[in-house]
Amino acid sequence: MILLYYIYFFLIAVPIMLTATVLISLIVSLGCALFSSRSWGYVPIIFWGKLMCWASLVSVSVRRKGNIKDGQSYVFVANHQGAFDIFAIYGFLGHNFRWMMKESLKKIPMVGWACKNSGQVFVARSSVHGIANTMKEAQKRLAGGLSLVVFPEGARTFTGEVGPFKRGAYTLATEFNLPVVPVTIDGAFKVMPRTARLPRPGRIILTIHEPIPASDVNLIENSRNAVISAL
Repeated sequence: MILLYYIYFFLIAVPIMLTATVLISLIVSLGCALFSSRSWGYVPIIFWGKLMCWASLVSVSVRRKGNIKDGQSYVFVANHQGAFDIFAIYGFLGHNFRWMMKESLKKIPMVGWACKNSGQVFVARSSVHGIANTMKEAQKRLAGGLSLVVFPEGARTFTGEVGPFKRGAYTLATEFNLPVVPVTIDGAFKVMPRTARLPRPGRIILTIHEPIPASDVNLIENSRNAVISAL
C-alpha cells in the first residue's frame, strides 16, 4: 500500500506541489508589490496550504474551542510536530496572520522572496540591535488585526513529545498586551516526522484553544498545558 502511495506521490503529487509553490510564490510577491500585502500576503497561501495537504492525501480537521474574533490581533503558539504543520496552519487556521520565522528561510528560492514581500517577521538573534528590529517589525505586522504564529519549541520535535516553550512569543504578547492562543497540532508527526524524507497519507487535527490574556502570571505553562491537553 505504501509503495502505491509513493508511486502516486512522485508521479502526481510532487509535480502539483512544486508547480503550486512556484505559482503561489509569484502571485504573493507580485500581489504584495502591486496591491495590499494584508490580503495578498495571506489569501493565496490558504489555497496553497490546502492544496499541499490534499495532494499528499493528508486530511485536516479543525476543532475550535475558543472564540477567535476577526480584527483582533493574537499570538498563536503551536507545537511543532513536522513539516506539514505549516500547511495545516496556513490552510485551516482561519485568521489572517504572519509567521515569526528564522531569518535563514529568506534564502529558500522563490519561497523566501514571497515570505519577505508578504511581511513575515524574521527573527534576528545575533545582537540586541537585531532583536530590537524584530520587535519593531512585529509591532508593524500586528497593527490592524493581523496576528502572529510562533512555534515556541523553536524546532520540530524528534520524538513527537512537546518540548519546552521558549519565551520569545510571550515577550511579544506581554509587550503588546495581546492574547495568546494555544494551537494543538496532532497527527503531523505520523504524516512526516523530522527524521523522514517523505510523507505518508494521514490525518491532522488542529485544535484552536481559548485565548489566554497576556496578564496571566503562568502564561507559558498554561498555554503549553493547553496544547498538550488535545494530543
